[in-house]
Amino acid sequence: MAKADAHNKSSDFDFTLLPDYDCDFIQEEALDAFAEALAVPELSPSQDDLTSPGPGQSSSLFITALNDWRPVRQRVRRRTKKALARGRDETREGFVYGLLKWPLLLGIFGWIVFLGISYGFTRLYIFLYEHWWTWRGRRNRLRGDLRASKSYEEWIRHAEALDIYLGNDKWKREDEYAYYDSKTIRKVVSQMSKYRKQAEEEETYPALNGDSGGQRAIDELRGLVEASVKNNFSGFENPRLYSETYYGTKDLVQKFVEEVEASLQLLNRTQQLSTEDKRSLFKHLHTNYGRSALCLSGGATFAYYHFGIAKALIDADLLPDVITGTSGGALVAALLGTRTNEELKRLLVPALANRITACHESTLTWLRRWWRTGARFDNVDWARRCSWFTRGSMTFREAYERTGRILNVSCVPSDPHSPTILANYLTSPDCVIWSAVLASAAVPGILNPVVLMKKTKSGKLEPYSFGHKWKDGSLRTDIPIKSLNLHFNVNFSVVSQVNPHINLFFFSSRGTVGRPVTHRRGRGWRGGFLGSATEQYLKLDLTKWLKVLRHLELLPRPLGQDWSEIWLQRFSGTITIWPKCMPSDFWYILSDPTPIRLARMIHVGQMAAWPKLKFTSNRMRIEQLIEQGRRANRPTWAPDNGLAAVLSEDDLAALLRDARGIDGSVDSSTASSVAGSEADEEELRRQPGSPYASSKFSLSGWWSGTRTPAGDAASESLHDEARQSVYKRSGSFLRRGSVMDEIERQSSVFFDDYISDVEASENGHVLKNGGSDNMGSSGEQSNGEVERKEG
Repeated sequence: MAKADAHNKSSDFDFTLLPDYDCDFIQEEALDAFAEALAVPELSPSQDDLTSPGPGQSSSLFITALNDWRPVRQRVRRRTKKALARGRDETREGFVYGLLKWPLLLGIFGWIVFLGISYGFTRLYIFLYEHWWTWRGRRNRLRGDLRASKSYEEWIRHAEALDIYLGNDKWKREDEYAYYDSKTIRKVVSQMSKYRKQAEEEETYPALNGDSGGQRAIDELRGLVEASVKNNFSGFENPRLYSETYYGTKDLVQKFVEEVEASLQLLNRTQQLSTEDKRSLFKHLHTNYGRSALCLSGGATFAYYHFGIAKALIDADLLPDVITGTSGGALVAALLGTRTNEELKRLLVPALANRITACHESTLTWLRRWWRTGARFDNVDWARRCSWFTRGSMTFREAYERTGRILNVSCVPSDPHSPTILANYLTSPDCVIWSAVLASAAVPGILNPVVLMKKTKSGKLEPYSFGHKWKDGSLRTDIPIKSLNLHFNVNFSVVSQVNPHINLFFFSSRGTVGRPVTHRRGRGWRGGFLGSATEQYLKLDLTKWLKVLRHLELLPRPLGQDWSEIWLQRFSGTITIWPKCMPSDFWYILSDPTPIRLARMIHVGQMAAWPKLKFTSNRMRIEQLIEQGRRANRPTWAPDNGLAAVLSEDDLAALLRDARGIDGSVDSSTASSVAGSEADEEELRRQPGSPYASSKFSLSGWWSGTRTPAGDAASESLHDEARQSVYKRSGSFLRRGSVMDEIERQSSVFFDDYISDVEASENGHVLKNGGSDNMGSSGEQSNGEVERKEG
């Protein structure tokens, strides 16, 4: 056994075993286009025309006139750093503002320093209180065994032993608890178990169906599941339910999760419900229950702790489909979003350090560049080294089609008043991932703002968003919870937070998931009530004065950046994981990790994620079953190249209508560019006059019979009009000629799964003018029955 462990350990340090270790995925044409886009000055159109020398003019000749009374040949000043400062029109400064600005700033800053020192002493007192008062004797030995765990199974054994010693096992057996509705949960578990067993008997013995003359048990079970499988139903997903023990939660809550799991499996496989009923059921469950997301924060080289957290989730098969990253976390998110699970299991090892070479240059080179450009690193060099993590110039849409995961990267515009963007396959499908990763990591003074790049149909790279410059996303939107909820109906977030300036202020006075309070056998407040109360007061007072500085606009803008949001934005989620860093991490904050250091960071990240896995598992088990039900009950069709996870029946119907309206052909390249909401064949067949009403006709057969194979020359013959019609059809209808038809179209928004009228003609089935405005992306849902919103 020891020899096997030694062999596995040595193999984790062998970089030749990494997938694609010998392929750099570097495209010189893409890097040249990126360098050319970076060289374009950020000037207004009029300035661009004036400063660009025309034919026959030397670059030193500059001719301009402000008006008819000003000289033509005058000296033009270059743009200086003062252009980055706050303008007078932003605050309309007056005499009193100018007089009191600096005294107020210095006074408030001095008070913040005093509060910070007091907060440090308070945390020191709480640490000493817990260390000398609570962590003693057998409890301390059990905690030492817990921290020495080498695997998740070993960690569970030690966590359960610690719970038994603290008496938490008795707490699990008691149903009553103030933070959830135990009576409702108990009643639902009883009724759900009763209906499920009756439905299983009726499934085994079909003769029992309908004998009683009443409603079938499967229908009762379906209604009960629809009513109870919702986000945080009766508080069963309250984090406090997992904050009283080191492992697990109330037995009643665990029974509810297991009963819901068994009921969903039965509803998915039963023959007593039609495909339409199942499709409608799982669609509503997906809307009500929502989705989960893994959010990776920024934090320079502290972001390498994310590798361990991702490894723990992948090993437990709990990695969410929605992943977002910011700054340093964007690099890790890009790796997770462009690789399959099998590749990630081989990549998340210490040997990965051989591929992290962003800080390869000498200190002298850094100083020269910083003096010349104001940045420590070179943009093009970072793009070259980032290409391996993103598999070359892969776009967000291409990454989604390859892995089925939804990659998101937060980017902040260089203009302090422009809105941020969350780049993903909906808002910016053709944006190149490595350019978004660089933009999200462009901290002022470390990396200059960069230009986002997009990939054209021909494969060439061009500037995205008019060539505007973007920079570090963690300065304003480190954890984009609101945007994730808007685009993908995310209401459960697993946040891996490693920002060092935030990590110092994280403190859970009543315990957190998988880490209960150590005082009084897991009850009470950390450091006693006075210690926790003092900590909360000082932290809230610090936040108040930071908000005062922001709202009064007293803070200067070093390096042209508004730093007011660096402490005031949201940094946590439903589950927040805080890997325990070391003092040496601050020394190596801008250094590449060695395999030994990366091995430690991966293990620390795993240990930080293990206490959260039980809560995440109970959530993901239900979510994954709902997703399986949605996919299993789609109409039967089998496209290749991974498109089954992207296209729905609505997409195929829309493509068929577009193709027949143009030249009667369609190809898979256009199909893969569309992501749509769910509508099945039965819904189409019920439409009067629909060509799908015939049982002999199915979209599945059309797809398999007419789809052009990948790489075939015929796939290039599709007209550009067909592609453009697919891209432009979201949220738009073609106007009809009849007033009554227009009224019918306007009123259709009140009905679910609206499909435009289809009429038959002598030569085939022709669609009337008008279309479905329900085109979405892979069944993503945001509000009500709306499947998705176009970016």
